[in-house]
Amino acid sequence: MPAPQPPGGLEDFLADPANAVLDLSTAVARCARALDVPRAQVYLADLQQNRLVPLDDGTPAIAVDGTVAGWAYRTLALRVAESARDGITAWLPLLDGAERLGVLAVHGPFLDAPLLRRARALAALLAMMITSKRAYKDTVVQRTRAEPMRLPAEMLRAFLPPRTIGNSRVVSTAVLEPAYEIGGDAFDHCLTRTDLHATIVDAMGHNLLSGLTTAVALAACRNGRRTGWDLPDLIGTVDSALEQWLPDQFCTGVLTRLDLAQGILRWSNCGHPPPLLIRGNRLVEGALEREPDPPMGLSAAFRTAPRQVHETALEPGDRVLLYTDGLTEARLADGSEFGLERFADSVIRATSAGEVAPETLRRLIRLVLEGQSDRLRDDATILLLEWRPPGYAH
Repeated sequence: MPAPQPPGGLEDFLADPANAVLDLSTAVARCARALDVPRAQVYLADLQQNRLVPLDDGTPAIAVDGTVAGWAYRTLALRVAESARDGITAWLPLLDGAERLGVLAVHGPFLDAPLLRRARALAALLAMMITSKRAYKDTVVQRTRAEPMRLPAEMLRAFLPPRTIGNSRVVSTAVLEPAYEIGGDAFDHCLTRTDLHATIVDAMGHNLLSGLTTAVALAACRNGRRTGWDLPDLIGTVDSALEQWLPDQFCTGVLTRLDLAQGILRWSNCGHPPPLLIRGNRLVEGALEREPDPPMGLSAAFRTAPRQVHETALEPGDRVLLYTDGLTEARLADGSEFGLERFADSVIRATSAGEVAPETLRRLIRLVLEGQSDRLRDDATILLLEWRPPGYAH
């Protein structure tokens, strides 16, 4: 039976319009009090998912790797630890749908089932609140940045969707580096009732004009998608927009559409590295490799045939990887190129270990950055989608 609400509980909190304008730290404290949860603290993942940064001033950040709090974030699972100050601390992941936002720490002298239920309810409520407020509260965004962001990166990040989206049938997740200096790379993904759309784009150059090219390409693609157009028409919309407004610019990309019920993947490749297919514990060599079309935005004189759309049937558990060449051409500490083989092997080993898809990409991009002194010479973007229909056991 649910625990009784204390006077001035959650219903009263949500009904009071004055609470809608509270700063986030105050809202966290009031929500916790309304749910009769002991001292609660919110930690948000920074932009590169290296640290969990507290909302409260004066509290130190926590590393994602090698800590109990980080374990809850990495595995999306509850973690309980003894605390010298508070007795017990329960760490709960903060999730907005499939997107990892950070963790919630609940401190108290004990932890029982009713308290745990209320803590989970608090975590769910705060995740929605954080997602809502970060759209217009710069203080939330500032907390998750470790350094100033360059203008091209600021512009592109305004266009990016959440890192991770998904439902019971599919998950799509992406990472993009260098986090504060991206120039022309971007990704996009969205869900409809029947399909997942996922796109990766790489514009020529690495400056504000490159970012503008990518932004126009993403906007044109979304406009066509929301109008109900299929892949060739989406690409045609991007071609027309770039030819009209940025005639000297172009971008490569892969646009995909996955039927969630049947697992039919359709895609078009516009001058981009081909997607990779990982099935079970192996890379299916050449499975999605086709002759690419010209990049988007090039004059019609360079296109002698209509845009091609390819199709393949996925099997339950298949993982498809879209990426830009900044990843595979990155150099490791020993000077060797990261390469496709090492890229695929890293994902396969993570899959075998049961890692969730967002954590696989987080660890993978960290591996690449460690060989680059945390600075890539070129943008590197990875998007991973996994099809997991009903009945599939990870």
